[in-house]
Amino acid sequence: MLRNLRYQIKLFSSPRKEFYSFIKSLTGFSPLKFKLYDTAFIHKSASTVDGMGNVVNNERLEFLGDAVLGTVVADYLYNRFPGKDEGFMTQLRSRIVNRSFMTQLTFRMGLHRYVESNTNSVNETSHIYGDVLEAFIGAIYLDSGYYQAKQFITKKIFAQYVNIDELVMSDTNYKSQLIEWGQKNKKSVEFNTAAHTEAGDGKAPFFSAVIIEGETMGSGEGFSKKEAQQNASKEALEKIPLQE
Repeated sequence: MLRNLRYQIKLFSSPRKEFYSFIKSLTGFSPLKFKLYDTAFIHKSASTVDGMGNVVNNERLEFLGDAVLGTVVADYLYNRFPGKDEGFMTQLRSRIVNRSFMTQLTFRMGLHRYVESNTNSVNETSHIYGDVLEAFIGAIYLDSGYYQAKQFITKKIFAQYVNIDELVMSDTNYKSQLIEWGQKNKKSVEFNTAAHTEAGDGKAPFFSAVIIEGETMGSGEGFSKKEAQQNASKEALEKIPLQE
């Protein structure tokens, strides 16, 4: 009772009470270590320095949240699909935890409204938002433990914002689709992937081009070589029907 009273006083006397109330409403529990949640929304471009001289941004929380998310998703899929093999679960997990999907979830949940960033490249496709969701999960883990983080991911994110059955039916492995098309139609498919020379703050560091029968049919950027190739493959697949 006394603890709850102290919490209420701290919450409603804070200049960020609207933010903390949002967190409580979203997660379903009362946040205790407020500074963790503040930090979770600070992109490295908006880094600050604390009284001890430490740089403050969400990168460490993102690292931790990524690990917690991966564990919870693996556990969830293992129990949800007892008859499926490792390959099926690995592909489905990758669709859930990939940065693009995490960014979509950040907007659906309203977390994007509180992101602090000083980069001009922030938009609705920026991975800054997906990183914030992972950092937020890391904050929940440090604040209230693994069980609470698991409850948030399964009862809040999965139950309210993720259609698992729809993800099962979708196939977003564009590179695999393209390679299969090439084999079926006896067409050579090659990827030219390299570090992006214009990569900078918030920009994708990798670029890839898809070359089919000696002709560039698609290009894409990404925060990993794999993502750049997937984006390039998607563009190529959209053009293929027009070429046949």
